[in-house]
Amino acid sequence: MSKPRIPESDAARGESPATDQPRSGAQPVALSQAAAWSHAAPQVWTDLESKALRDDLRAVLQRGVHGLCFSPYLEGQSPGAQISPEQIRERLQIIQPHTRWIRSFSCTDGHEHTPRIAHELGIKTLVGAWLGTDAAINEREIQGVIEVARAGHADIVAVGNEVLLREDMPEDELLACIQRVKAALPGVPVGYVDAYYLFELHPRITAACDVVLTNCYPFWEGCPREGALAYMQNMLRRTRSAAPGKRIVISETGWPDKGSAFHGSVPSAEGAMSYFVDTIEWAEAEGLEVFYFAAFDEAWKVGAEGDVGAYWGLWDKDGQRKFT
Repeated sequence: MSKPRIPESDAARGESPATDQPRSGAQPVALSQAAAWSHAAPQVWTDLESKALRDDLRAVLQRGVHGLCFSPYLEGQSPGAQISPEQIRERLQIIQPHTRWIRSFSCTDGHEHTPRIAHELGIKTLVGAWLGTDAAINEREIQGVIEVARAGHADIVAVGNEVLLREDMPEDELLACIQRVKAALPGVPVGYVDAYYLFELHPRITAACDVVLTNCYPFWEGCPREGALAYMQNMLRRTRSAAPGKRIVISETGWPDKGSAFHGSVPSAEGAMSYFVDTIEWAEAEGLEVFYFAAFDEAWKVGAEGDVGAYWGLWDKDGQRKFT
């Protein structure tokens, strides 16, 4: 998950920090509506209702989900740290029984080992090349993702994550990167990840994608939890309208369990559990490909994204399951 543009030194090969503005710029809900939502009382859960949610979440994880967004960082690590294959394997083994796919975000600094290890564990891979404002890093990422895919360890390749949202490079430059990777990897589906509405605003990028990878976050548009699933369904409808006939994957969606409210969006354990269960059950019923954000809490995001940033995981920073 990334927010409006920040310096490359703070965000290289990872998710970028938040601001106090909606992450989707001028496109999401009107601020007047968000202000009205912010005054709505959040749902109060009884002990029995909370227990039922935990039971539902446990059942969903037991049967397994389509995909989880995966970063292997431990406490004290952040983007730019060198990650060992042993650490990646240890983290992947925790979630292995519960997911069929993982999404990775980078192919440098050790993250290039993630797809191979995932395949060894029987997990399919959506492999990302992180693109930002540093041309040298971008080149390493592109070369890395090509090498990973040519080795047979990428089931889908994502060239860039919210590059347009952050305004890290012009559309023409991003398009050239996508086309370069597609030319190097015949037979491998190649796409691009961004907030849903940017596929409306950049039809050339949408057309270049074999698979459209759309990030859908009702939380970052100030939507109360009670209306979040319907709100996300509308995000998907807009993506489909922008990309008729394309394979569409929800590459990120989630809800934090701690931190400060954002307009009408209120973090809570019950909100996170109910959003997860509703999202996965809807995806299963509709046959949708969804990567839930995220597998693990990431402690480094407390400073980067505010107090809410570190609490999007189904497992905590120490690899313990949070809600069951």
